[in-house]
Amino acid sequence: MLPIEVTSLKKHYGDLKAVDGISFTVKEGEVFGLLGPNGAGKTTCIEIMEGLRERDGGEVKVLGLDPWKNGYQLHQKIGVIPQDFTFFEKTTPREAIIYYADLFNVKVDPDMILREVLLEDSAKVHFDNLSGGQKQKTGLALSLVNSPELLFLDEPTTGLDPNARRAIWEVIRGLKAKGKTIILTTHYLDEAQQLCDRVAIMNHGKIVAMGTSEEIIQQHGSGERLEIHGSEKLADYIKANTDLQVDYNAARGEIIIPLKKRIDALAALAAAEQSGMDWGEIQTRQDSLDDVFIRLVSGAEINSDETEAKPNDRRRR
Repeated sequence: MLPIEVTSLKKHYGDLKAVDGISFTVKEGEVFGLLGPNGAGKTTCIEIMEGLRERDGGEVKVLGLDPWKNGYQLHQKIGVIPQDFTFFEKTTPREAIIYYADLFNVKVDPDMILREVLLEDSAKVHFDNLSGGQKQKTGLALSLVNSPELLFLDEPTTGLDPNARRAIWEVIRGLKAKGKTIILTTHYLDEAQQLCDRVAIMNHGKIVAMGTSEEIIQQHGSGERLEIHGSEKLADYIKANTDLQVDYNAARGEIIIPLKKRIDALAALAAAEQSGMDWGEIQTRQDSLDDVFIRLVSGAEINSDETEAKPNDRRRR
């Protein structure tokens, strides 16, 4: 049994197709990233899988259960850290874990959970005195109280400084090493590339690309290229004296040469040297997941917010 099986999932709000017939599966022990601009439909999709929203069409199985029909049973098996996690201000992380354990009617070792999320040094600090990263770690700690088989982490590092982000990354890597299955949403493409085994990129309710970061870059990227800092006149010279495709980015003062084979770089540099013109920094470069993401969602409405509950949407709290 796969932890998550989504088939032709749909969720509409009037004429708005928030989720428009998407299908994907998540394997056991996998970190699966769900990416997309605001309004793409990823949060709606996550909330349907968590049993918080009712779908309009398609099939969803999470740990073998229908999230909407078997929500109570499912919530005993999953852990969730929502966007902008917060908690009672005068409660310490250790007290919060004990409180959650009472809610789930389970016995836990609070100190062991605190060690697992790298928070043992702040166990007795009030929540309102914790740093942003420590607050997110508290959320992660609470999501582990019921020993979940599956974790939903919705933008767990948004707004954190680089050091705090990397600390959260280490916690996520540790959870993966213990065999946890993790669904991660993030706006940081480097984060997805670092942590996720596979990603799905959503736009306007549809999945526009899915696979490993490398597969998506290979399929949708522009390949390896040579970049030379120089003039447009130099670009014209290289183009006239080689068989290479040569483009020029005037805003960056950069000559861009796609490389079909690596020896093409030597031909371009030889032509640049023979020109007698000035040229500066050179580098070879391939698209990152961030480059491909921007290309795939270009023109997307990035200021909309699909997370608002619609008036006619029956949402379980």
